[in-house]
Amino acid sequence: MRKVYLLPNLFTTASLFCGMLAITRVFENQPIEACWLILLSAVLDSFDGKIARLTHSESAFGINYDSLSDLVAFGVAPAALMFSVLSDEGSVKIASGVTTLYTICGALRLARFNVQRTREEKRYFTGLPIPGAAGAAVAAFLVYHRLYPVSNVPAKILPFLIVILSCLMVSKVPYPSLKNIKIEGRQPFDYLVSIIVVLCVVLALWPFLDLLLFLSFAAYVSFGLGRAIYGIFHHKPRFGEMPLADRKEEPHEPLPQER
Repeated sequence: MRKVYLLPNLFTTASLFCGMLAITRVFENQPIEACWLILLSAVLDSFDGKIARLTHSESAFGINYDSLSDLVAFGVAPAALMFSVLSDEGSVKIASGVTTLYTICGALRLARFNVQRTREEKRYFTGLPIPGAAGAAVAAFLVYHRLYPVSNVPAKILPFLIVILSCLMVSKVPYPSLKNIKIEGRQPFDYLVSIIVVLCVVLALWPFLDLLLFLSFAAYVSFGLGRAIYGIFHHKPRFGEMPLADRKEEPHEPLPQER
């Protein structure tokens, strides 16, 4: 076995640990803790790629390990969470169907991403990223938990939400990549002020953090979908759909090897 990079893979392991721990919390009937563990896993997952790029330690092993971790943390864990509530509120067969669909679409999304690591995929994701789908599902569950004593309507909407998220993951709808956000090096002063303002808003709205998360993920999901619909009606080709005469062949970047 060749040597592997420790630091980014440790973050990937921590993300996988949180995802697996979230599944056990679902089995122990502690869904709220499972939600926050999945969100924590998403934060750790964003760090492993950033650290790998900063330290020039990307490798084929890390890429595949990250995808396997994502499948557990953002595919299986949210599916188990949603199954726990949908099976209690309705048909077990419906719950089994939509959660299985979600997990399979998540696996397909990750497999497609691994073979489409082109220059365009670094600027835009082809389809909804699985961490974004998991975040939207978890935020919807938190809102459902807040509204459940008052209304049972959210429970009837959750299956449709899961199906929509599943379809978006395997779609060709382009979503902006948040990997382009650079925190290293010098940045405009306004960036620092904006981050401070956002943190203050989050702190002020902390009792309504679940609603804030839901609005944030809903905005991201809607942005990509709305942009795609706008492009269809205005006949604007998405990336990868330009006429052949206008396309420029981009060399595929070979996956770095382990050292």
